Amino acid sequence: MINIDERKILKNLFSYILLIVLAVVILVPFFIGIWTSFLPTADILKGNYFSTNISLTNYLDAFTKTPILRYLGNTVVVSTLIMLAHLLFCSMSAYAFVFLDFKYKKFFFALFMVTMMLPGEAAIIPNFQTVKALGLLDHYSAMVVPALTSAFGTFMLRQAFLQTPKELKEAADIEGLNHFQIFWKVILPYNRISLITLGAYSFLGAWNSYLWPILVTFSNESRVIQNGLKQLQSEETFNNWGMIQASAAIIVIPTILVLFIGQHYFKSGLNEGAVK
Repeated sequence: MINIDERKILKNLFSYILLIVLAVVILVPFFIGIWTSFLPTADILKGNYFSTNISLTNYLDAFTKTPILRYLGNTVVVSTLIMLAHLLFCSMSAYAFVFLDFKYKKFFFALFMVTMMLPGEAAIIPNFQTVKALGLLDHYSAMVVPALTSAFGTFMLRQAFLQTPKELKEAADIEGLNHFQIFWKVILPYNRISLITLGAYSFLGAWNSYLWPILVTFSNESRVIQNGLKQLQSEETFNNWGMIQASAAIIVIPTILVLFIGQHYFKSGLNEGAVK
């Protein structure tokens, strides 16, 4: 008979084996892509993935022979603006739904939730017509304005704000703070982990956006990295698979940095919360 301790050990062993298998499935293609970015195109075409002819030539070519730096700059600007807009507008709307009393509050919040049920593709045509009528095509604002707020972000922060101790709000009221002061000095600092999470989520979502930017941008002046890579693949100078892999690796680096930075602050916030 297997006792309880042995069952626990077998259960943990099975869990670790499953996690290792999943990690291998996810990470192996990633590392293969990174490795091939250092290989010459000739070796890649021959399937010689264990070649020792590794160099940084593909990366140098990507930076010097393509407008990838322009694409990266465009993407950083657009993603940062969308992230900041989400943090501002979603936190303000979440504060209103939690701490303000107004007529039909539940009804308006239900409308927010309804928009989450609609696929993003359903709004493409009306959004495109609006952006075109405003003369914003092929500009940063064409990508930023339709994404200034997020129903999911409002819902997420509302749930976080609901966990704020009532004593904090009551103490702020006793001190005579107005709503803006309570929002800025009490609610936002207390819920910074949720804000960091939403910021990382919004930045990565904007960074990986593909369909909408390809519809509203037509030149390198405003084209973002995801569409820029696709554009470069169709050009004669980009029939270089080593350079394609190098460009793909360059695209991934900022997202990894955002995840690591977000994780660092998330853990710091949890440790501070545990101490308190």
